[in-house]
Amino acid sequence: MEPDEASRPASFGATMKAVFWSFFGVRKRRDYEHDAANLNPVHVIVGGLIGALVFIGILVFVVKMVVAHA
Repeated sequence: MEPDEASRPASFGATMKAVFWSFFGVRKRRDYEHDAANLNPVHVIVGGLIGALVFIGILVFVVKMVVAHA
C-alpha cells in the first residue's frame, strides 16, 4: 500500500463493500480500522439505506415465492 493511499478517502464502491460486510457481520479488525479512518459518513448512510432496501426486497420476493407455492 502506498503511503498516500491510507489517507485517501474511500470510493463509494469501497463503502458499499464495507456496508455489505457489516450486514454479513464479518470484518477484520485491520479492515475495520481502515474503514473507520477513510469512509465518508454520508456514503455509509446512503450505502446502509441501499443495503436495507435490497435486503427488504429480497425478503418480500422470497415470501411471495413461498406463498405462491402454498
